[in-house]
Amino acid sequence: MHSTLTPGNVDPQVREFSFDARDFSRVRELIYRRAGISLHEHKQAMVYSRLSRRLRETGHRSFGAYLHGLEQGQGDTAEIEWQEFINCLTTNLTAFFREEHHFPLLEQALREMEPTRQVRIWCSAASTGEEPYSIAMCVAETLVERAQARIVASDIDTNVLATARKGVYDAQARGLSPERLKRHFLRGTGANAGQIRVRPELARLVEFKPLNLIGPQWSLGESFDIVFCRNVMIYFDSETQRRVLDRIHGVMRPQGLLFVGHSENFTDARDIFQLRGKTVYQRV
Repeated sequence: MHSTLTPGNVDPQVREFSFDARDFSRVRELIYRRAGISLHEHKQAMVYSRLSRRLRETGHRSFGAYLHGLEQGQGDTAEIEWQEFINCLTTNLTAFFREEHHFPLLEQALREMEPTRQVRIWCSAASTGEEPYSIAMCVAETLVERAQARIVASDIDTNVLATARKGVYDAQARGLSPERLKRHFLRGTGANAGQIRVRPELARLVEFKPLNLIGPQWSLGESFDIVFCRNVMIYFDSETQRRVLDRIHGVMRPQGLLFVGHSENFTDARDIFQLRGKTVYQRV
Protein backbone atom coordinates (compact mmCIF):
# COMPACT_ATOMS: atom_id res chain seq x y z
CA MET A 1 0.00 0.00 0.00
CA HIS A 2 1.39 3.38 -1.01
CA SER A 3 0.39 6.44 0.99
CA THR A 4 0.43 10.01 -0.23
CA LEU A 5 0.00 11.36 3.28
CA THR A 6 2.32 14.09 4.46
CA PRO A 7 3.93 14.27 7.94
CA GLY A 8 1.16 16.52 9.26
CA ASN A 9 -1.70 14.61 7.67
CA VAL A 10 -1.72 10.98 8.81
CA ASP A 11 -5.11 9.28 8.46
CA PRO A 12 -5.55 6.83 11.38
CA GLN A 13 -7.95 4.74 9.27
CA VAL A 14 -5.09 3.49 7.08
CA ARG A 15 -2.65 2.92 9.95
CA GLU A 16 -2.49 -0.02 12.29
CA PHE A 17 -0.78 2.20 14.88
CA SER A 18 -1.11 5.82 15.89
CA PHE A 19 1.70 7.75 14.15
CA ASP A 20 1.78 11.50 13.64
CA ALA A 21 4.22 14.23 12.69
CA ARG A 22 5.39 14.58 16.29
CA ASP A 23 6.24 10.87 16.44
CA PHE A 24 8.15 11.10 13.17
CA SER A 25 10.08 14.10 14.45
CA ARG A 26 11.05 12.16 17.58
CA VAL A 27 12.26 9.21 15.49
CA ARG A 28 14.39 11.55 13.38
CA GLU A 29 15.91 13.09 16.49
CA LEU A 30 16.62 9.75 18.16
CA ILE A 31 18.24 8.05 15.15
CA TYR A 32 20.37 11.15 14.55
CA ARG A 33 21.50 11.18 18.15
CA ARG A 34 22.24 7.45 18.26
CA ALA A 35 23.62 6.74 14.77
CA GLY A 36 24.21 10.09 13.08
CA ILE A 37 21.62 9.26 10.41
CA SER A 38 19.75 12.24 8.98
CA LEU A 39 16.30 11.09 7.89
CA HIS A 40 14.66 13.27 5.24
CA GLU A 41 11.08 14.38 5.67
CA HIS A 42 9.85 12.14 2.85
CA LYS A 43 10.97 9.02 4.78
CA GLN A 44 7.89 8.98 7.02
CA ALA A 45 6.25 6.03 5.24
CA MET A 46 9.51 4.06 5.43
CA VAL A 47 9.84 4.76 9.16
CA TYR A 48 6.28 3.65 9.80
CA SER A 49 6.71 0.45 7.79
CA ARG A 50 9.97 -0.57 9.44
CA LEU A 51 9.25 0.38 13.04
CA SER A 52 5.71 -0.96 13.09
CA ARG A 53 7.24 -4.45 13.24
CA ARG A 54 8.90 -3.50 16.52
CA LEU A 55 5.61 -2.24 17.92
CA ARG A 56 3.98 -5.58 17.18
CA GLU A 57 6.86 -7.52 18.72
CA THR A 58 7.03 -5.35 21.83
CA GLY A 59 3.27 -5.10 22.32
CA HIS A 60 2.94 -1.31 21.95
CA ARG A 61 -0.20 0.21 20.48
CA SER A 62 1.24 3.54 19.35
CA PHE A 63 4.52 5.03 18.31
CA GLY A 64 4.27 7.52 21.13
CA ALA A 65 4.19 4.71 23.70
CA TYR A 66 7.02 2.82 21.99
CA LEU A 67 9.30 5.86 21.76
CA HIS A 68 8.56 6.82 25.36
CA GLY A 69 9.56 3.33 26.49
CA LEU A 70 12.67 3.52 24.35
CA GLU A 71 13.80 6.80 25.89
CA GLN A 72 12.91 5.86 29.47
CA GLY A 73 14.28 2.29 29.42
CA GLN A 74 17.38 1.32 31.39
CA GLY A 75 19.81 -1.57 31.55
CA ASP A 76 20.59 -4.35 29.07
CA THR A 77 17.00 -4.73 27.89
CA ALA A 78 16.88 -1.06 26.91
CA GLU A 79 20.18 -1.32 25.03
CA ILE A 80 18.90 -4.34 23.13
CA GLU A 81 15.83 -2.39 22.05
CA TRP A 82 17.95 0.60 21.03
CA GLN A 83 19.92 -1.78 18.80
CA GLU A 84 16.70 -3.11 17.28
CA PHE A 85 15.57 0.47 16.68
CA ILE A 86 18.82 1.21 14.82
CA ASN A 87 18.67 -2.06 12.88
CA CYS A 88 15.18 -1.17 11.64
CA LEU A 89 16.23 2.22 10.31
CA THR A 90 19.52 1.40 8.60
CA THR A 91 19.56 0.79 4.85
CA ASN A 92 21.58 -2.11 3.47
CA LEU A 93 22.18 -2.18 -0.28
CA THR A 94 25.16 -4.25 -1.33
CA ALA A 95 26.50 -6.76 -3.85
CA PHE A 96 29.71 -8.57 -4.67
CA PHE A 97 32.21 -6.26 -6.40
CA ARG A 98 29.81 -3.34 -6.32
CA GLU A 99 31.38 -0.21 -7.85
CA GLU A 100 33.69 -2.51 -9.76
CA HIS A 101 36.18 0.19 -10.75
CA HIS A 102 37.54 0.20 -7.19
CA PHE A 103 38.87 -3.32 -7.19
CA PRO A 104 41.67 -3.03 -9.80
CA LEU A 105 42.88 -0.01 -7.79
CA LEU A 106 42.75 -2.09 -4.61
CA GLU A 107 44.78 -4.87 -6.26
CA GLN A 108 47.34 -2.37 -7.50
CA ALA A 109 47.68 -0.86 -4.01
CA LEU A 110 48.15 -4.33 -2.50
CA ARG A 111 50.91 -5.19 -4.98
CA GLU A 112 52.75 -1.95 -4.20
CA MET A 113 52.81 -2.45 -0.44
CA GLU A 114 55.84 -3.70 1.43
CA PRO A 115 55.66 -7.51 1.37
CA THR A 116 57.25 -8.05 4.77
CA ARG A 117 54.45 -6.57 6.88
CA GLN A 118 50.76 -7.24 7.33
CA VAL A 119 48.36 -5.11 5.29
CA ARG A 120 45.38 -3.92 7.33
CA ILE A 121 42.06 -3.10 5.65
CA TRP A 122 38.88 -1.77 7.23
CA CYS A 123 35.48 -2.20 5.60
CA SER A 124 33.37 0.16 7.68
CA ALA A 125 29.94 -0.80 6.31
CA ALA A 126 30.04 -4.57 5.94
CA SER A 127 26.28 -5.04 5.58
CA THR A 128 25.55 -8.71 4.75
CA GLY A 129 29.18 -9.39 3.87
CA GLU A 130 29.44 -9.09 0.09
CA GLU A 131 31.80 -6.10 0.26
CA PRO A 132 34.34 -7.47 2.76
CA TYR A 133 34.36 -10.85 1.02
CA SER A 134 34.97 -9.08 -2.31
CA ILE A 135 37.95 -7.35 -0.68
CA ALA A 136 39.13 -10.71 0.68
CA MET A 137 38.95 -12.25 -2.79
CA CYS A 138 41.18 -9.49 -4.12
CA VAL A 139 43.62 -10.13 -1.28
CA ALA A 140 43.66 -13.88 -1.94
CA GLU A 141 44.22 -13.35 -5.65
CA THR A 142 46.88 -10.65 -5.28
CA LEU A 143 49.00 -11.58 -2.27
CA VAL A 144 51.02 -14.79 -2.20
CA GLU A 145 50.76 -15.07 1.58
CA ARG A 146 47.19 -14.46 2.70
CA ALA A 147 48.38 -14.03 6.28
CA GLN A 148 49.93 -10.78 5.06
CA ALA A 149 46.50 -9.11 5.19
CA ARG A 150 43.80 -8.64 7.78
CA ILE A 151 40.34 -7.28 7.04
CA VAL A 152 38.20 -5.77 9.79
CA ALA A 153 34.56 -5.56 8.70
CA SER A 154 32.15 -3.55 10.84
CA ASP A 155 28.55 -2.38 10.72
CA ILE A 156 26.12 -0.70 13.08
CA ASP A 157 23.38 -3.21 12.17
CA THR A 158 23.83 -6.44 14.16
CA ASN A 159 21.30 -8.35 12.05
CA VAL A 160 23.23 -7.95 8.80
CA LEU A 161 26.47 -8.82 10.59
CA ALA A 162 24.96 -12.14 11.64
CA THR A 163 24.26 -12.87 7.97
CA ALA A 164 27.76 -11.78 6.98
CA ARG A 165 29.41 -14.10 9.48
CA LYS A 166 27.55 -17.10 8.03
CA GLY A 167 28.88 -16.31 4.57
CA VAL A 168 25.98 -18.08 2.82
CA TYR A 169 24.47 -16.58 -0.34
CA ASP A 170 22.25 -17.40 -3.28
CA ALA A 171 24.20 -19.19 -5.99
CA GLN A 172 22.90 -16.59 -8.48
CA ALA A 173 24.43 -13.70 -6.49
CA ARG A 174 25.32 -10.73 -8.68
CA GLY A 175 28.94 -9.77 -9.31
CA LEU A 176 30.61 -13.17 -9.10
CA SER A 177 32.34 -14.65 -12.14
CA PRO A 178 32.27 -18.44 -12.67
CA GLU A 179 35.98 -18.51 -11.87
CA ARG A 180 35.53 -16.77 -8.53
CA LEU A 181 32.53 -18.91 -7.67
CA LYS A 182 34.63 -22.04 -8.16
CA ARG A 183 37.71 -20.71 -6.37
CA HIS A 184 36.23 -18.99 -3.35
CA PHE A 185 32.89 -20.71 -2.63
CA LEU A 186 31.48 -24.11 -1.78
CA ARG A 187 28.24 -25.13 -3.49
CA GLY A 188 25.39 -26.39 -1.35
CA THR A 189 23.86 -29.81 -1.91
CA GLY A 190 20.61 -31.43 -0.86
CA ALA A 191 18.59 -29.03 1.26
CA ASN A 192 21.24 -26.36 0.61
CA ALA A 193 21.12 -26.64 -3.17
CA GLY A 194 21.05 -23.25 -4.83
CA GLN A 195 23.24 -21.72 -2.13
CA ILE A 196 26.96 -21.04 -1.86
CA ARG A 197 29.19 -20.65 1.20
CA VAL A 198 32.44 -18.69 1.48
CA ARG A 199 35.36 -21.10 1.75
CA PRO A 200 36.89 -21.23 5.25
CA GLU A 201 40.32 -20.06 4.06
CA LEU A 202 38.73 -16.88 2.68
CA ALA A 203 36.47 -16.35 5.68
CA ARG A 204 39.49 -16.46 7.99
CA LEU A 205 40.79 -13.23 6.45
CA VAL A 206 37.80 -11.27 7.76
CA GLU A 207 36.91 -10.30 11.32
CA PHE A 208 33.35 -9.03 11.74
CA LYS A 209 32.43 -6.69 14.58
CA PRO A 210 29.64 -4.24 15.46
CA LEU A 211 30.68 -0.59 15.35
CA ASN A 212 28.86 2.74 15.43
CA LEU A 213 30.75 5.34 13.42
CA ILE A 214 29.61 8.10 15.77
CA GLY A 215 30.11 5.99 18.89
CA PRO A 216 32.46 7.16 21.65
CA GLN A 217 35.17 4.58 20.90
CA TRP A 218 36.47 2.63 17.94
CA SER A 219 38.20 -0.57 19.06
CA LEU A 220 39.95 -1.34 15.80
CA GLY A 221 43.54 -2.16 16.74
CA GLU A 222 46.48 -0.95 14.67
CA SER A 223 46.22 1.65 11.91
CA PHE A 224 44.88 0.76 8.47
CA ASP A 225 46.48 0.98 5.04
CA ILE A 226 43.12 0.95 3.28
CA VAL A 227 39.61 1.93 4.37
CA PHE A 228 36.37 1.27 2.53
CA CYS A 229 33.63 3.66 3.65
CA ARG A 230 31.27 3.52 0.69
CA ASN A 231 27.73 4.86 0.56
CA VAL A 232 27.69 5.59 4.29
CA MET A 233 28.28 9.32 4.44
CA ILE A 234 25.22 10.00 2.28
CA TYR A 235 23.13 9.32 5.39
CA PHE A 236 25.04 11.91 7.46
CA ASP A 237 24.80 15.70 7.46
CA SER A 238 27.92 17.72 6.62
CA GLU A 239 28.93 18.22 10.25
CA THR A 240 28.73 14.49 11.01
CA GLN A 241 30.55 13.66 7.77
CA ARG A 242 33.48 15.84 8.76
CA ARG A 243 33.60 14.40 12.26
CA VAL A 244 33.69 10.84 10.92
CA LEU A 245 36.29 11.72 8.27
CA ASP A 246 38.53 13.19 10.96
CA ARG A 247 38.27 9.97 12.95
CA ILE A 248 38.92 7.80 9.89
CA HIS A 249 41.99 9.91 9.17
CA GLY A 250 43.16 9.20 12.70
CA VAL A 251 43.07 5.40 12.29
CA MET A 252 44.89 5.31 8.94
CA ARG A 253 48.57 5.04 8.14
CA PRO A 254 50.26 7.86 6.20
CA GLN A 255 49.37 7.77 2.50
CA GLY A 256 46.60 5.25 3.17
CA LEU A 257 43.72 4.99 0.69
CA LEU A 258 40.06 5.74 1.39
CA PHE A 259 37.48 4.25 -1.00
CA VAL A 260 34.10 6.02 -0.96
CA GLY A 261 30.75 5.72 -2.75
CA HIS A 262 29.99 6.92 -6.26
CA SER A 263 27.86 9.86 -5.07
CA GLU A 264 30.18 10.97 -2.25
CA ASN A 265 32.54 13.91 -2.64
CA PHE A 266 34.89 15.10 0.10
CA THR A 267 36.76 17.94 -1.59
CA ASP A 268 35.83 20.10 1.42
CA ALA A 269 38.10 17.83 3.47
CA ARG A 270 41.13 18.25 1.21
CA ASP A 271 43.22 19.20 4.25
CA ILE A 272 43.07 15.57 5.38
CA PHE A 273 42.24 13.62 2.18
CA GLN A 274 43.36 14.29 -1.40
CA LEU A 275 41.59 12.85 -4.43
CA ARG A 276 43.70 10.13 -6.08
CA GLY A 277 41.22 8.51 -8.47
CA LYS A 278 37.54 8.04 -9.15
CA THR A 279 36.06 8.18 -5.59
CA VAL A 280 39.42 7.20 -4.09
CA TYR A 281 41.19 9.51 -1.64
CA GLN A 282 44.64 9.41 -0.04
CA ARG A 283 45.33 10.35 3.55
CA VAL A 284 47.28 13.60 3.80
